[in-house]
Amino acid sequence: MVEEKLEPEVVQIFEHINAGRNFLLSGGAGSGKTYSLVQVIKKAIADNPAAKVACMTYTNAAVKEIEERVGHDNLSVSTIHDFLWDNIKSFQKELKKGLINLLNDDASIIKKPSDIEEVINDSFFDNIEDGVQYKEYVKIKEGIISHDEVLELANYMFKHYKLLCDILKDKFKFIFIDEYQDTNPLVIEIFLEHLKQSQKKNIIGFFGDAMQSIYEDGVGDLKFYIDSNDVEEVLKKQNRRNPQFVIDLANKLRTDRLQQEPSSDEKAPNMTNGVIRNGCIKFLYSFGKDLDTIKQSAYFSGWDFRNAKQTKELNLTHNLIAPKAGFPELMDIYDKDPIVKLKNDIVTQIKKSAEEGVIIEIADDVTFDEVVNQFQLTKGRGKEKRLRKELLLEDPMTKPLYEQLCGLPFSVVKKIYLNKDALIDDKKQDEADENKKGSKRDKLVKHLFKIQSNIHLYKEKRYNEFLRKTEFKVRSVTDKKEIKEIIDTIDGMSDSTIGDVIDFADEKGICRKDDSFNSFVENSPYLFNRVKSVKFQEFQNLFYYLEGYTPFSTQHKTKGTEFDNVFVVLDNGKWNDYNFEYLFSNRTDKQSVLERTQKIFYVCCTRAKENLIVYFDSPSDAVINQAKLWFGEENVHQV
Repeated sequence: MVEEKLEPEVVQIFEHINAGRNFLLSGGAGSGKTYSLVQVIKKAIADNPAAKVACMTYTNAAVKEIEERVGHDNLSVSTIHDFLWDNIKSFQKELKKGLINLLNDDASIIKKPSDIEEVINDSFFDNIEDGVQYKEYVKIKEGIISHDEVLELANYMFKHYKLLCDILKDKFKFIFIDEYQDTNPLVIEIFLEHLKQSQKKNIIGFFGDAMQSIYEDGVGDLKFYIDSNDVEEVLKKQNRRNPQFVIDLANKLRTDRLQQEPSSDEKAPNMTNGVIRNGCIKFLYSFGKDLDTIKQSAYFSGWDFRNAKQTKELNLTHNLIAPKAGFPELMDIYDKDPIVKLKNDIVTQIKKSAEEGVIIEIADDVTFDEVVNQFQLTKGRGKEKRLRKELLLEDPMTKPLYEQLCGLPFSVVKKIYLNKDALIDDKKQDEADENKKGSKRDKLVKHLFKIQSNIHLYKEKRYNEFLRKTEFKVRSVTDKKEIKEIIDTIDGMSDSTIGDVIDFADEKGICRKDDSFNSFVENSPYLFNRVKSVKFQEFQNLFYYLEGYTPFSTQHKTKGTEFDNVFVVLDNGKWNDYNFEYLFSNRTDKQSVLERTQKIFYVCCTRAKENLIVYFDSPSDAVINQAKLWFGEENVHQV
């Protein structure tokens, strides 16, 4: 076999490894960091045949990709949460003690649930049969923790038990962490601080890009550890994805010392006949024109928005996408329910009063309507000021919603919680695994995903998978015809309600109503009643949007992907964490907002393999002037 030639950056990494130093490979968008990671893993195993290598990444899809590209018994690939849990789960005595200490620590994110009245003492978890468990939900009383709690508990364990650090270093000579910038600081603490307690030797390696740290709970960068010589940084400057004009733009957006350059590989994807393509970048703006009109302009000539694999329109929020992608009613239910909003505001008032020393007690049998009358929340100002209850009852759309809940005890209504993450949870998720730990989608949405997934499997002719996930048996041609008729029927029920489709899928064996679904209906009747009356077409549209079959994507979800044509819509969507006006006018007084916006914009622009168009509605002169500096005056146009 011909030995694979190592990249120069990988050679540098092994100089640090051979000197016993931890390292960080910093590579910009399109630099091929995963290729470097795979090379490092292969060489580490080749040089150390008896050594075990751990590699951590975020999604099950990424885990599978690395396993397939390396394929060695000495390699263990997993998500960060699974890795940490696997290394602490056997120490149940210490886990229980740690969990108790964290529950009694005011600074901990793991809080004592309101239904636990007794003091949490050393014997609190003595009677739980299965010990402390890691699942996709939290039940502290039963010792069940979830996504966020695992990180803090693992951090506690490695901090307080040196033996754990010894065991981990003995087990893995190499520990590599992909997409490090999105890793929680508690995880970085474990590997770069707590493991120092052990005198045993191993190497910690990080791979990623500080400019692509777009999640609030991520560490962002390792500057502190680089400055303190705990980590040696290796820069990977080459870009194999983007055309020259996009590389030039991206370099202007970067805030660190990494400046990318075209790949030296003449066969790189962004090369033609050994020369890097220029590509095309445009900054368009208008004053009040709708997006459909903008997309019909000559600047989009040759773009096919029906081809989701080649062309993407990137918006900041799902709310901005929902009307375009065809699921506005579902989004409104989960994100803008007016009755739940009223209830939430009342709960906020009660908590605020308690903080000010005024305790408001509401008896269990007091109705929601009575509480609403007691607080008399209003909307509007001056002459426009009205009671919110009156406005709700005057509106034919909201009146029946209020009437569903007004007679129920406030103690019951108070527990109704709606959040769009229960409908759309795409933050660092692997959409192929709906039961993945950490998924926030509710049981109703998961049930609907099962229905539509089974329909999709059949239509894609993936019959074996379809049969495994349904109750159908194929013993004859008649069975095949019957299945086809059922699928054709349900696939044609787009105008039927979601409730009717759920019933039909259950009756015909496409997807049975299981315990999880029945529990949801029983415990969340208000939400179920709202969702079941929506047309199934809306959920079908949501399904295909989340599975990437539409031209729309959020700017966060597009990370790690690439497309020939990328259209970036600069609209904050009433999200205060981001502001594109600040970005283009360099509002340094809002530093955190500026940095977040700059990074998400960098991620968006660097998805483009050929053409990039950025659109800004009603920009100020400062925005236009900055666009000319970044894009070039000849590439900035009013439409």
